[in-house]
Amino acid sequence: MKKTKFTALVITAVIVIALLILGVSATSSVPAGHTGIVVTFGHVEDYVLNEGLHFKLPWQQIIIMDNRNQKAQLNFQAFSSDIQQVNVKCSVNYSINKETSQNLYKNIGVTYYNTVVEPRIIENVKSIIAKYTAENLIKSRDSLSEQTKEMLSPEMDVYGINILSVAIEDIDFTDVFTNAVEAKQVAEQSKLQATIEQEQKNMEQEAEAQRKVIAAEAEAAVAKIQADADAYAVEVQAKAEAEANQKIAASLTELLVKYNETMQWNGELPQIVGSDAVLPVIDIENQNK
Repeated sequence: MKKTKFTALVITAVIVIALLILGVSATSSVPAGHTGIVVTFGHVEDYVLNEGLHFKLPWQQIIIMDNRNQKAQLNFQAFSSDIQQVNVKCSVNYSINKETSQNLYKNIGVTYYNTVVEPRIIENVKSIIAKYTAENLIKSRDSLSEQTKEMLSPEMDVYGINILSVAIEDIDFTDVFTNAVEAKQVAEQSKLQATIEQEQKNMEQEAEAQRKVIAAEAEAAVAKIQADADAYAVEVQAKAEAEANQKIAASLTELLVKYNETMQWNGELPQIVGSDAVLPVIDIENQNK
């Protein structure tokens, strides 16, 4: 009797354990921000499981795919168009499309970053850097990031990978090239300073010449005004004298003329020899009366 009860207990325990194992194997939990890829006997099902608890068949396998925003940081070397070595540090933010996660797993697998993402980032950045001279790369960091994103996005969309942003964080060159660039910048700054100083001198000279021109013009204007005033004064005086002479001429009579002649005569008769002219007889007595 005891043996029968023991056997029943063992069988019951085995059944409970089997049910527990079956229950555990028939459920799967998908964490937040992830999707579950269902694989049945090696075949990837054409749907995904969203976050939460799910039931599955015991022979099915659930592969968890991370759909959260992920960041990749890379350091590698590239070469500019003038064959200068460039050390590049860049970062890429990306995410896996939930609706097509099963296709990424089916075609690439869980190593999609090493297989697809990283090689394409490096190749695209290198191809873009090769279009620039080393000197122009320093000024074009933002443009490099935009161009990389434009090239990388459509390539990754094919795999269901969304490129959110690309940042070229640092571009470094060899010490020899860096020193040459610094020396060139110093020379350009010195040249610019000399040009500014020369332009300043030219401006000062032009201003001084302009001041002299203005002063000469002002002096000439004053002289002209003075000459015009003098000429005007002479003209006024001449007109006044002419008017006076006209008035005097208008007031002269024959009697007045004779009177003036008499007043200016010195009492001597003119000495004229050999002439038939008749001398005038002046009545002195009457003149003296």
